Amino acid sequence: MKVMIACEFSGIVRDAFTEYGHDAVSCDLIASERPKGNHIIGDIMDADLSEYDLLIAHPPCTYLAISGARWFDAPGRRELQKQAIEFVISLYNAPVDKIAIENPVGVLSTHWRKPDQYIQPWQFGHGVTKKTGLWLKNLPKLTPTDIVEGRKNSIHMMSNTPDRWKNRSRTFVGFADAMATQWGSL
Repeated sequence: MKVMIACEFSGIVRDAFTEYGHDAVSCDLIASERPKGNHIIGDIMDADLSEYDLLIAHPPCTYLAISGARWFDAPGRRELQKQAIEFVISLYNAPVDKIAIENPVGVLSTHWRKPDQYIQPWQFGHGVTKKTGLWLKNLPKLTPTDIVEGRKNSIHMMSNTPDRWKNRSRTFVGFADAMATQWGSL
């Protein structure tokens, strides 16, 4: 299967699909943290997505996540939020048969549509919480693979450092493996 992972600098999802034998590529505006994989530095909207069987997109949540609600009314933020929602819808309408959009709880549910599924890292082997929505096109819901104890809110409570946004946005390996094994077998 040819798989495009959009808005992924970490390479975690790309590498999970590659490990299971798929031709996976990640694309982001910045370099990948895992430089050995196939990665495109650029705007996903400039890519020819019609050649892919599966698109998994992790659009930036800066203007979408409910965790940033207190800044929604700051000058210029509503326009940036509108553009972020339009970006998500453009990804969902890309010329790809199977599509998954991943994003934390936020405004997509009210300004676009409700997700098909919410998942938590603790359902996939990681003892933390981070309620994440999946908007799916021609894909089944993910089945939990490793429900573990622990419900730490460590993602939300991360220190305010320059790399906080990166640390909060990385996909958990257990979640990436579930996508690769469950959606990669379709």
